[in-house]
Amino acid sequence: MKKSAFLADALGHSIADKRIEILRLIDQTGSISQAAREAGVSYKAAWQAIDTLTNLAGINLLEKAVGGTGGGGARLTAAGKQLLTTADLLATLRHEVLHQLQAGSGGIYSATLAQLAIRTSMRNHLPCEVIGLDGHGQVMRVQLKLPGGETLTARITRTSAELLSLAVGLPVIALCKATAVGIVALTGAPEQAGMNRIPGRISRIAPGDGGNEISVSLIAGQQLVGFPLPGSTLALQDEVHALVDESAIVIALSA
Repeated sequence: MKKSAFLADALGHSIADKRIEILRLIDQTGSISQAAREAGVSYKAAWQAIDTLTNLAGINLLEKAVGGTGGGGARLTAAGKQLLTTADLLATLRHEVLHQLQAGSGGIYSATLAQLAIRTSMRNHLPCEVIGLDGHGQVMRVQLKLPGGETLTARITRTSAELLSLAVGLPVIALCKATAVGIVALTGAPEQAGMNRIPGRISRIAPGDGGNEISVSLIAGQQLVGFPLPGSTLALQDEVHALVDESAIVIALSA
C-alpha cells in the first residue's frame, strides 16, 4: 500500500470514531493508560484502537516516549499527527454537508449516510490485496496477500464476490472476530483443510477471566488479536501461528 494513501484507509470507515478520540487523547496526555481512562475504555481496548488504526494506515502512528501523564509513555509520530489533522478536516466537512442535506431534505439523506457509516464489532482489520479467485459452484475462495507477504484465504459466496467486484490486484480489508482466531505454537496444531495459518510473534498478552487475550505481530507490523487454544503454553515473543477458518474471514472494500 502506498504511504500517501494511509489517511484515506485509516479514516475511510467511520469519521466520528472512538479510535480517533483515543488517538487524540494520547496526543494530549502522552499516555495510553490515561487516554483509556479519559475515553472511558479499558487499556486493552485503547491498544486495540491504536492497532486497528495502525493496521489500516500501514504506518506507525505511535512511538515510545519517556514519562507521560498517568504513567507509561507514548507520543504520536508525524503520521499520527497528520491523521488527527485530517480527521478534524473531514469532521468539519461532514458536518457542513449533513447540515446542507438536512436543510434541504428533512434529514432523509443524512440518516442514510449514518447507516452507511456502520461500525463493526470485528476487532481484526487487515488491509491486504486479492491475489487469486477460485470458484466452485456458489462458493468462492479468495486468496489474499498481507503487506508482509503472508497469505490467507477467505471463503465467501460467489454472489458476494460479484457484488464486491473482486478482482486480482484489488486492495481490500480482511475482517475477523478475535474469538475466531486461535493462537498456537508453531508446532502446536496439525495442518487442517480450510484453516489459515498466519505466522507471527506474540507482542502482548492481556490476562482475562475467560482466558488470556493475545496480540500477534505479523511480518509487516500488523497486529492480530486472538485467544490461545486449550493446552497452549505461550509467552511474550514466542513465535506462533494464528489459526483462522476461511469462512470466518469477511472481506470489505477499503473505500
